[in-house]
Amino acid sequence: MSKHVAVLMGGWSNERPVSLSSGKECAAALRRAGYMVTEVDVGRDLADVLKALKPDVAFNALHGPAGESGMIQGLLELLQIPYTHSGILASALAMDKHQAKIMLKAAGIPVTDHLIVSRGEAGRDHVMAPPYVIKPISDGSSFGVFIVKADQSHPPQEILREDWNSGEEVMVERYIPGRELTCAVMGDVALGVTEIVTDLAFYNYEAKYAEGGSRHIIPAQVKPKIYDKVQELSLKAHAAFGCRGVTRTDFRYNDAAGEDGELVCLEINTQPGMTPTSLAPEQAAYAGHSFEELVSWMVEDASCNR
Repeated sequence: MSKHVAVLMGGWSNERPVSLSSGKECAAALRRAGYMVTEVDVGRDLADVLKALKPDVAFNALHGPAGESGMIQGLLELLQIPYTHSGILASALAMDKHQAKIMLKAAGIPVTDHLIVSRGEAGRDHVMAPPYVIKPISDGSSFGVFIVKADQSHPPQEILREDWNSGEEVMVERYIPGRELTCAVMGDVALGVTEIVTDLAFYNYEAKYAEGGSRHIIPAQVKPKIYDKVQELSLKAHAAFGCRGVTRTDFRYNDAAGEDGELVCLEINTQPGMTPTSLAPEQAAYAGHSFEELVSWMVEDASCNR
C-alpha cells in the first residue's frame, strides 16, 4: 500500500503564498509518483488535524518562521510523524541569521561583517558605513531586505513603518558586490552551482517568484576552483548545522577582488522553495532527478529524531 503523505503548506508567515505554491507543486508530483496525498493548509490546530489524518509522513512545504524555525518540527516529533527536511536544532539555528552566522564562521565558512540593532536604530542613522544591507533576523524570501547604497545620505525609512511585521531587531551587514551563487545539497551530495541573474535591484521576492523575475544559469560560469569551492562550502554548512534532506546555501562572489575574488556565504536554507521557478528542483534536474523523483526521495528520507 502506498504511503499517506500530508503536505503541510500555507501557514501564517509572510511567505504563505510561496508556501501554497510550493505545496501544491509537491502534492501534485507526489500523486503522480503514486503516493496518497492530503494537502493541509496549516493553522494553529495542526496537532488535531494530524491526529485525525494519521499520515505516514509529513512533507513540510512551509516557508518562514513557524515552518522553518523548529516549531513545526517539534510538534511532529511529539506526534512521532516522520517529516522531511532538517530537525529542530538545525532548523532553529539556520532560521536565526545571527546564530547562523556564528555557526558558519565557527565551521570555517567565510561570512560578512554584521551588527544586530533595533529597527529604530537602523532607521535613524547609518550604523555602518554604506554600502550595507539591512535584513530581518528571521524572515525568508527577501522580505524586509534593503540595500543601502554608498551615496545614500540616510537609511530607508520604510523600516520605521507602523505595519512592519518582520521583528524589532534587524541584521545590518556589509554589502558584497558581485555575483549571486547558490548550491543545493541532497542528502550528502552537493548538486550543481547556479548563478542567479536579475535586472531588479537584487534577488528579491519578485525576482525569486515572478515569471521572468530572474535567470538561473546552471552550471554557473565561474572558474572550476570557485565552482568546486561553492559545492564544498555548501556541504560543509549542511554538515555543520546537522541538516538532513535538501538544503540550499547562498553566496556572493566578487570576482573583482584579487586573483580568485571574494566568496562569502550569506545563509543556509533548510527548506528551499519548491515552486516551478525554484532553484533546488532545477539543480536536482540538472543532476538527473525529475521533480517526481526529488519529492519521492524526500518522502523516503523522512524521519523523526532529525
